[in-house]
Amino acid sequence: MLGPATLLTKYGSFAVAGVVCLESMGLPLPGEAILIAAAIYAGKTGGLNISEVIAAASVGAIVGDNIGYWIGREIGFPVLVRYGHYIGLTEPRIKVGQYLFMQHGGKIVFFGRFVALLRVLAALLAGVNRMSWPRFFVANAAGAILWATLFGLGAYMLGEDIEHLTKPAAIALGLTGLTLMIAWVLFLRVHEKELQAEAERTFPGPLFKHTVKRARRGGRSELTQRCLESGA
Repeated sequence: MLGPATLLTKYGSFAVAGVVCLESMGLPLPGEAILIAAAIYAGKTGGLNISEVIAAASVGAIVGDNIGYWIGREIGFPVLVRYGHYIGLTEPRIKVGQYLFMQHGGKIVFFGRFVALLRVLAALLAGVNRMSWPRFFVANAAGAILWATLFGLGAYMLGEDIEHLTKPAAIALGLTGLTLMIAWVLFLRVHEKELQAEAERTFPGPLFKHTVKRARRGGRSELTQRCLESGA
């Protein structure tokens, strides 16, 4: 299996863009690690241009996240509507997810870029929860560019010493993210009825029928329509 050093030697900034893109689509790959490795390589050897490395990571993140968003929206959502009740994701709970992403999706997408697990899942979750694409795109692009710039320039200037900062930061962010996720789950459990009532006011009626109407008006894929209609 090719490691980051081999990929960078062979493919340069394209390797950065490719790995980051695949990670952002939802695959568990070391996107952040290859960005840092490429920036250190650029600083040490001059074999790569740091501006190109940052640009490649930014573009890879934006493109990958948008593909992940599309997969979640066009494939994940209709499958969830049809089969979600088998794992406890009933229609009222799906509406709560949509409502929360309508209210807080921008923050989840933006800050998720800096937390390993959310970096892989945020775009898929935004798509599944039908977050507005323009809002998603803005939050995603802003988070991707800031993430690539901070980690790219940091590794370029500090070299291997960046690990003394990134490892504790990753642990701290991971623990913070885990704590927030636990607190979020507890909050949802305590306030589930109120959130379901608010979500129902926002998305009244059967969820799949409203989604099919929006899909037809917006020219959504036939797959989405067929899956949703078959779940009626």
